[in-house]
Amino acid sequence: MFELHHLTALEQWQWLHEGRLEPRDLVEHYLARIEKLNDEVGAFTVVEAQRAREAAQRIAHEVPRTAPLWGLPIADKELVPRAGQLTTFGSRLFAEHVPEQSDELVHHFDDAGAISLGATAAPEFGLPSYTESLVSPPARTPFALDRGAGGSSGGAAVAVAAGLLPFAPGSDGGGSIRIPAAACGLVGLKPSRGRIPAGSGLDRPAGLVVPGPLARTVADAALMLDALVSAAPWEFATRAPTPHDGPFLGAAVRGEGRFQLGVMTSTPWEGFTDITIAPEARDALTTAIAGFERLGHGVDDLTLPAEPDYARHFRTVWMAGAAGIPARTDEELALLEPLTAWLVGQGRALPATALAEALTWLTGFERRVIRHLGTVDIVVTPALAMTPRPLGWFDAQDPERNFAQQVQYTPWTSFVNVAGLPALTLPIGLTGADSEVPGVPMGVQLIGRPGGEADLLALGAQWERAHPERLHPPQW
Repeated sequence: MFELHHLTALEQWQWLHEGRLEPRDLVEHYLARIEKLNDEVGAFTVVEAQRAREAAQRIAHEVPRTAPLWGLPIADKELVPRAGQLTTFGSRLFAEHVPEQSDELVHHFDDAGAISLGATAAPEFGLPSYTESLVSPPARTPFALDRGAGGSSGGAAVAVAAGLLPFAPGSDGGGSIRIPAAACGLVGLKPSRGRIPAGSGLDRPAGLVVPGPLARTVADAALMLDALVSAAPWEFATRAPTPHDGPFLGAAVRGEGRFQLGVMTSTPWEGFTDITIAPEARDALTTAIAGFERLGHGVDDLTLPAEPDYARHFRTVWMAGAAGIPARTDEELALLEPLTAWLVGQGRALPATALAEALTWLTGFERRVIRHLGTVDIVVTPALAMTPRPLGWFDAQDPERNFAQQVQYTPWTSFVNVAGLPALTLPIGLTGADSEVPGVPMGVQLIGRPGGEADLLALGAQWERAHPERLHPPQW
């Protein structure tokens, strides 16, 4: 039986503009879906039903239909404050925090005509690559409810995959969009550093964190990307030059171009911990490459040169970022989860010289990576090294082991943030009956040149055109 959430975000946008739907229709549909399924999948931590209904009424009568996301429901990631809405940052430290001011990103979505239904789950301060915090139920991939959705944008991914939202914003500092997108069978796009005015990454150590879309199709991802890119009449002077400044929806719809692809399974984390590529991850990569070759793209093997100092310097920056978490007293520190408390302690013990050395080294690493990967148009890696992990798989008491497990799960994402490059997770298929966990999504990661989002979207669109079937969980 057809339901509104079976339409893509772009199709819903078209129906709104054709007058076949009103914003309130979508709001009511998705609120009903949330009430029905959220307890099962753990997508939303906050549902603002009345506020969403009022926003739908206001948008229908006061906001021009030219607003790029007019009438489309979204939700704020739990790390992004919205005035008057509970925002815990996934932490007991902020269990009752209701901010008085909204993040700039919230204003941009509101101005674009989107309607927030609440907040989606994230782990504590967005630090882990899985979404299992102590302030809310775990975010579960809808394809296997005993498996985690990844993180840190886990709730956003679950909401889209389970049909609780048409698409959703996330943020990505080391893979936090791409990891849950892969675990939930979605397209997840991490934009280039400096691409989105409300989240350039240039105001963070090493420029790691940027916002981006989680969606069911590349066109849906491009629709949100265009809205975020066009949200401010200025851009950063330090932004990477690009041959394509949007709108990106055209590239995603047309799906034009022939590209030289570099297939890579090496990672700068090699030597830090044992990294094994599961058969399901290799199968997805093999399937994707064969499909790209049939579409006429060139394929080469590519190996990232060994970077034995990467782990030390990346960890330094990650710990330094955690050092600013506002927990000062013993009582406040006791509210943090073990991994967060360890990162905070390690970060605060770092000498300034260690952070300066790490930032300098990572800048050099960025240049080496861009130069090396620039020999091809797009780099293709597995999205994840393993199938979605069982709930409770990550060690909650041993932070060092926990960190290593996260690297083992997702060894190809963080270096893309360091290099400031765009990357897109593309779902390839479901695991077979012989898998350790049948019927869960596996995908690949596409990495572009600086400012190369349009190429990633075009290649993804070609894949979708050749493989029109979508990955849908049982709740669909």
